[in-house]
Amino acid sequence: MAGPWGSAADDIDAQGAIYDQRLAGRLLGYLKPYRKQVALSVVLLGAISILEIAVPYLTKVAIDTYVKPASGIGPLPAEAARGLLFLAAAYVGLLIVGFALRYIQTYVMSMVGQRAMQDLRLAIFRHLQTLTPAYYDTRPVGRILTRVTQDVAVLNELFAQGVVAVIGDLFLLFGIVGAMLWLDWRLALVTLTTVPLLVVATAIFRAKVRVSYRRVRTRLARINAFLQEHLQGLDVLKFFNVETKEWRRFDRANRDHYEAHVQNLFYYAVFFPAVEIIGAIAVALILWHGGSGILAGTVTFGVVVAFIQYADRFYQPVRDLSEKYNVFQSAMVASERIFELLDTAPAVPEPATPRAVERLRGEIEFENVSFAYQGEAWVLKDLSFRIAPGEKVAVVGATGAGKTTIANLLTRFYEFQRGSIRVDGVDIREIEGRTLRRQIGLVLQDVFLFSGTVRENIAFGDRTRGGDAVDRALAEVGGARLKARLPRGLDEEVGERGAYFSMGERQILAFARAMHYNPSILILDEATSSVDVETERTIQAALQRLLRDRTSLVIAHRLSTILDADRILVLHKGELREQGTHAELLARDGIYARLYELEFSRQREAAPA
Repeated sequence: MAGPWGSAADDIDAQGAIYDQRLAGRLLGYLKPYRKQVALSVVLLGAISILEIAVPYLTKVAIDTYVKPASGIGPLPAEAARGLLFLAAAYVGLLIVGFALRYIQTYVMSMVGQRAMQDLRLAIFRHLQTLTPAYYDTRPVGRILTRVTQDVAVLNELFAQGVVAVIGDLFLLFGIVGAMLWLDWRLALVTLTTVPLLVVATAIFRAKVRVSYRRVRTRLARINAFLQEHLQGLDVLKFFNVETKEWRRFDRANRDHYEAHVQNLFYYAVFFPAVEIIGAIAVALILWHGGSGILAGTVTFGVVVAFIQYADRFYQPVRDLSEKYNVFQSAMVASERIFELLDTAPAVPEPATPRAVERLRGEIEFENVSFAYQGEAWVLKDLSFRIAPGEKVAVVGATGAGKTTIANLLTRFYEFQRGSIRVDGVDIREIEGRTLRRQIGLVLQDVFLFSGTVRENIAFGDRTRGGDAVDRALAEVGGARLKARLPRGLDEEVGERGAYFSMGERQILAFARAMHYNPSILILDEATSSVDVETERTIQAALQRLLRDRTSLVIAHRLSTILDADRILVLHKGELREQGTHAELLARDGIYARLYELEFSRQREAAPA
């Protein structure tokens, strides 16, 4: 069942594969550029394992060669003292060398992990930029952020501590087993009788933690989606006084995440003591069978001590492998989500062999275009019209008539299902999206400014042009007053999403950005709806000059802003019902005339007596 902030399809409570060879292969592909560093790390882990195995053997040699023969006969012989001193120095030397090798190996793999994750984040961001708005319409931004941040961080843990570390643990396990069999195969078999218990405990642990960890990740993604949505809408939340209600909703999501974490921790809290108990049983078996062998003269005291140390070392990599299982499991979940994102094809496909286009003249033609956002709920129905180069055409209609949809289709944000759209006689499906949008300027009602300076935001579309072009673009849209009020001029910071500017000022900056972009076609989507009357007059005067050599498509609710349009298209329920100049449409006394009368009757009612 779908959660409050996610779809059922995205709910990770469902069972999935513990190990997916295809996903693992794709993950390892990000290590290929660093295979030399990985190979070095594997060699270092092999050397570290040999040192780990050698340390107990030194203890065995010390006891059986020097301590046991010299016990009970008075002062320690000089030869035994020198031997013990040598072994002690060797013991310390092995520890120092092991520390140095471990440091190098950890540093190398940590660097590899960070670089691989840097590559993966870049790949994700590059892919996110190729996806059309249709993808983001149905997915919470918080969930996407989880993919790029936390899921990628999980994979970093896999690369830095998982893949190669598992190889080191296996080296150590097989080395310890080999050393025990070499020292005394009978005692080794007795010691390894506890392995079936360990296998059963590990299997139960893996089955339980697999589900619980996936549940933790799902709950975390829901929290991120909730936070992102509510932080963006905090002013609305406060205005309607629903802080307590939404706090309770977040409390439920937070509690679900907490309970999933506690369940996950419970399995670890049971498993690790169980491993300790199994290890204690192994030591007890060594003491029992080894002690009997000492009394019978079949096993030396040094061998028994070495076996106790080997048993302790044997269960350490087992505990590590169990931890790594958690890393692998979380990596499979994270990679499943990440590669699902990376495998998402853009809803608007790019042409296999795109047409090369020069500077557009600006001719636009819609021919029998039909479009629906979902299924067959048609927003546009068999729409046809033509805009000549340099013509200023306005699109009006009631809310939901399909005005903004025309702009979305022309800019290739969405793919239309039927008909064709041509620019300068070329079907836009034959032109690469970036190439097409490079020649279209778009100014929306809700202006988005990026963190940075005013100059950087105006030059956002084309930063190759000189700084003087930015000043000219702002001046052309009547931004002299705005520039004059800024203490640092165009180097003033705009704040996050333009927080330091009013809505009208943000729209002026959006006009300047579009003009600096120097497009062939200019689309204004309710672009002056939040501008005061004086600023609107300034912009309208500037637009008379700026639109002279450009095709313009003006989408407007306020009919007063499009009275001078060369032609007005009137949409009703996705269909083109009327078109003509302002005077022609008024004379027709149709839909446009009613819209016009309705707007100006409201203005008359609002005017002071």
